[in-house]
Amino acid sequence: MSKRAAPPPNASEPFARQAERFHQDLIRTLGHEPRGPTLFAVSGGPDSMAMLTLAAATFAGRVQAVTVDHRLREAAADEAAMVAAHCAMLRVPHAILTPAEPIAGASIQAAARTARYALLAAHACETGAEVLATAHHVDDQAETFLMRAARGSGIAGLAGVRPRATIDGVTVIRPLLEWRRAELRAIVRRAEVPFVDDPSNQDPAHDRTRFRRLLDANEWLGPPQLARSAAALAEADGDVRAIVAWLWSSRASARGNVVRIDVDGLPRELTRRLARRAIGLVIDTAGLVAPRWNDSVNIEALLDALAVGKRATQAGVMVNPQGTEWRFRPAPARRSS
Repeated sequence: MSKRAAPPPNASEPFARQAERFHQDLIRTLGHEPRGPTLFAVSGGPDSMAMLTLAAATFAGRVQAVTVDHRLREAAADEAAMVAAHCAMLRVPHAILTPAEPIAGASIQAAARTARYALLAAHACETGAEVLATAHHVDDQAETFLMRAARGSGIAGLAGVRPRATIDGVTVIRPLLEWRRAELRAIVRRAEVPFVDDPSNQDPAHDRTRFRRLLDANEWLGPPQLARSAAALAEADGDVRAIVAWLWSSRASARGNVVRIDVDGLPRELTRRLARRAIGLVIDTAGLVAPRWNDSVNIEALLDALAVGKRATQAGVMVNPQGTEWRFRPAPARRSS
């Protein structure tokens, strides 16, 4: 069992129960009692500061903290320093990370997320942390569910934030996915823990802010119910992934840059996932770099063409249907004029 630290001096009995609840939630999410240090991503907001408070009271001596300053706001450096000072008081090792290159792109939030996880994963490996923990909670999950539903996402997208995932080779857990934003804020207020509210969370230019306001203005859109729907879809997605893995082992073959799949009698969702996997494999094997490919790229036009026996190309991969077999290979280079 882990060594426990005493709760903050001004904490009431509910905090002790909350700390025990957090302890059990983290173990359940990870699958076992942490065997080594756990790295907690702490931005300085009330959610992550509450997670840090609970972790320091529950896993004393096995807590590390890290803050990413994306350098997108001038105040971010002061916020990171605030987290560092509080960690020093808790005697929790803390590091501040910054991206080597300025964050840019059509979606700043998406680019920031990619850069953040790359930095966090690298730091976890450098420090020997067993796992990385983030402070995603019920309300985050509900917002993600609605955002992705509005974009027409399928099962995988609607499953939302997973309790456990592997990102950049590092195990990432979300032990607060059954906690509400309000109760996390109450924890830091009662314990007099410093925190900041990121002004970007109130910026209507961001999709998440608009859906957060939608939820706040409509109590009938219950975040816990939406989060449960996401969890149910995550379970269904896991089952489909297992089926796809089995089908891949029995129906797919790869030789060099060529992948063949027997799609006879398969429903569209399974052919969609098998096709995505085949395209990704050909891209990796052939070393294709353009156009950019990821699992969120729409391939419906490709599937429509293949379904009627027409050859089609996606992300530099040519797919040729021959009866019930689809053959994937690098598309030939275009002839210049």
